[in-house]
Amino acid sequence: MESYALLLAATLNAGTVLALAALGLLINEKAGIVNLGAEGMMLCAAIAGFATVVHTGSDWLGFAAGIGAGALLAALFGLLVIWLNTNQYATGLALSLFGAGFSAFAGINYVQAKLPERMHFSVPGLADIPLAGPALFRQHPMVYAVIALVAWMVWFLYRSRAGLVLRSVGESPEAAHALGYPVRRIRLLAVVAGGALCGLAGAYISVIYTSLWVEGMVAGKGWIALALTTFATWRPARVLLGAYLFGGVTMLQFHLQGSGVEVPSQFLNMLPYLATIAVLALISRNPAWIRANMPASLGKPFYPGT
Repeated sequence: MESYALLLAATLNAGTVLALAALGLLINEKAGIVNLGAEGMMLCAAIAGFATVVHTGSDWLGFAAGIGAGALLAALFGLLVIWLNTNQYATGLALSLFGAGFSAFAGINYVQAKLPERMHFSVPGLADIPLAGPALFRQHPMVYAVIALVAWMVWFLYRSRAGLVLRSVGESPEAAHALGYPVRRIRLLAVVAGGALCGLAGAYISVIYTSLWVEGMVAGKGWIALALTTFATWRPARVLLGAYLFGGVTMLQFHLQGSGVEVPSQFLNMLPYLATIAVLALISRNPAWIRANMPASLGKPFYPGT
């Protein structure tokens, strides 16, 4: 039973990475912007956060550096696609490729670097509960912060005026512009906020999740997060559940290997991506359902002069 508690704990940890990145992309897409550059932003944030912790010893400064790196790259992406009207898909792919190359170059001197001794967190009075304690109450504070963030985003998007404006920009930017809302600035803020969350996810990977830097260490999590927004039909609570589902599939490969299950390691490594493809294939069987939930202007440029 202890092994299952550890599996659940690892699932929550892995799901936190996906949830942070997917929530950032959700904000982008609610404003009508598709950002395929999550993988690149997360890689740049991962090396920024890791290098900061190596030199300062502060995890929180590392998180701040990751947020800054993600927000900066997202702002560049936003200026290109919102003001210069470059193609969103091509620009996002370029950002992803740039992030992979730049992070590899910047991280050359940090491959063998080690972080300071890690602090262990636990919830007093609950961490010692058999099974549930190790699984649920010995997590990094960021795991619980993500749950709170989801609750806040549900309120923000569906109960606040600002959230209503953001969704209106994603549904009909022309109507929002006619009502006097600065559509371009709102979209840019949404893109930067989304990039900041992707950056936090990247920093969490290098600082907490693995506590090391390796070239390409994000390993497709940015793409899985992108698919997760569609899987969740652009709803924050479903994003969190989907993140835990994919996180569990990711951790299952290590659990099976540790249990001595004789399955080729290459197949186990494929499990998260096979699950992603399977889920997207199932969702695609009902395109009307996707259109009913997808922001109407998603991926479409907006020209305020027309």
